[in-house]
Amino acid sequence: MESSNLFAPLELGRHTLSNRITMAAMTRQRAGRSGVPTELHAQYHAQRASLGLIVTEGVFPSLDSRAFPGQAGITNDAQQAGWQHVAEAVHASDGVMFMQVMHGGRVCHPNLTEGAEPVAPSAICSSAQIHTFDGKQDAVTPRELEVAEMERIVGDFRAAARRAVDAGVDGIEIHSANGYLLHEFLAPSSNQRTDDFGGSVDNRLRFPLAVARAVVEEIGADRVGVRISPEHNVQGVIEDDRADVVEVYGRFVDELAELGVAYVSILHSDPTDELVADLARRARRNGRTRVLMNNGFAQLTELPDAEAMQRLDYVDAVSVGREIIGNPDIVRRWKEGLALNTPEQATFYANGAHGYTDYPFAD
Repeated sequence: MESSNLFAPLELGRHTLSNRITMAAMTRQRAGRSGVPTELHAQYHAQRASLGLIVTEGVFPSLDSRAFPGQAGITNDAQQAGWQHVAEAVHASDGVMFMQVMHGGRVCHPNLTEGAEPVAPSAICSSAQIHTFDGKQDAVTPRELEVAEMERIVGDFRAAARRAVDAGVDGIEIHSANGYLLHEFLAPSSNQRTDDFGGSVDNRLRFPLAVARAVVEEIGADRVGVRISPEHNVQGVIEDDRADVVEVYGRFVDELAELGVAYVSILHSDPTDELVADLARRARRNGRTRVLMNNGFAQLTELPDAEAMQRLDYVDAVSVGREIIGNPDIVRRWKEGLALNTPEQATFYANGAHGYTDYPFAD
């Protein structure tokens, strides 16, 4: 079988990645109520600096957008200072780190947002169970966003990007996936507006693209990535009309390519699907935008999976999740054929160092 170039360098935006194994954003819940990253965050990310690119867990750009307990924020000076310490630790180990910025939308809960009610494109409940500071609770029906509020949220993303870059973070990944706010605007199942932000493909794209353009304008396209998960069908955002998915995501990646973003990260259960291949090729057509591929949450991404994705002619790098939790030195382990640690799922969403920074390195 033809070998992959998984361990080869990659030019991505203004950065040169040492290899093409990247860490997907994964919820870890270690920032308490303050949302301030701690020394544990610095250790956790620095331990994984041998990866070509680290993407942080989703970070909230405003308190009323917090989506899970222990989520870190980038809304004030204390949080910015915390991220500066994390970035310094990663850079001291020669790593590259992007911050994923996300608004939880209707997956937010008043318990997480100091009483603020969730907002969404439309007043449709996700019917999901929400993890809160007081355990799992039923989702509440969100309030439909007003247009003026959308302008404020665009500003929140812009300000978050500026704070992150000022803290030394290398770039921003805009979270437009997994059933959160920007994804909610893309899907007819969660967006039933009748104004300029709902209905047609152009209208459903208007708000996510406004966020992308604002962040690009603020920090430069070569420091911006965008995460999408077409047909992921998670948290009540159902995309089961293939024709609509082809049109809305095709237009989305066309616009992102026109902006010249550093990368588009695609989460899909089948990286070889013709939809995925078409989206990836359209994203890459400008010769600058790279495609990161993730094969979904259903299974661990093992080395053969990563190599198979990397061999696809429309994939530039792979995005790996849980195996990186348990193996901070996964690049070396995969390259040298070393045994892997087993990630301990019971500690994924816990507190403290156990299951976060105490996985052993190969040596």
